Amino acid sequence: MTRIDVVDNHGQFTHLEHRALRDLGVDVELIDNTTPPAEVDADGLVLSGGPDIDDIGNCPDYLDLDVPVLGICLGMQIIAAELGGRVDAGDYGGYADVTVEITDDTDPLIGSLAPETRVWASHADEVKEVPEGFTRTAKSDVCGVEAMSDAERNLYGVQWHPEVSHTEEGEAVFENFLEICE
Repeated sequence: MTRIDVVDNHGQFTHLEHRALRDLGVDVELIDNTTPPAEVDADGLVLSGGPDIDDIGNCPDYLDLDVPVLGICLGMQIIAAELGGRVDAGDYGGYADVTVEITDDTDPLIGSLAPETRVWASHADEVKEVPEGFTRTAKSDVCGVEAMSDAERNLYGVQWHPEVSHTEEGEAVFENFLEICE
């Protein structure tokens, strides 16, 4: 059975990420972001959202574990910041319902959502430039990089929260990530 660990970056929806995967029949464990990388034994990782990029524990080291990684909100920003992209304050701030345009319908994580989907997202901070090797896979009127991926390294990120009920096709994001991990 495929095992996915959800890395807790102290976000308010982290428990919902865990539950969404459990409801798909995944062997899933919620782990603290201070867990030593050597103790992580998973087929994939979800880097949860959270309030503070200065409180990300060992998340940068998890990117070297050679397993697929899905970064959600802060999790995506960690991937971008650690791998040479740029993260900065967003223009629109707090949580909102956003229509996202999928810009790469072949992307293994979100391509199946094309041409667009409605999501629940925070834009207090956001990825302004994707790292080398990454492709922007979604955008919106309020954010130039709503999702990004480096399918060759199996690193993916979404600015929105697929785990909340306000996101229309959130379960599909988790199903697609499960397929990547299998």
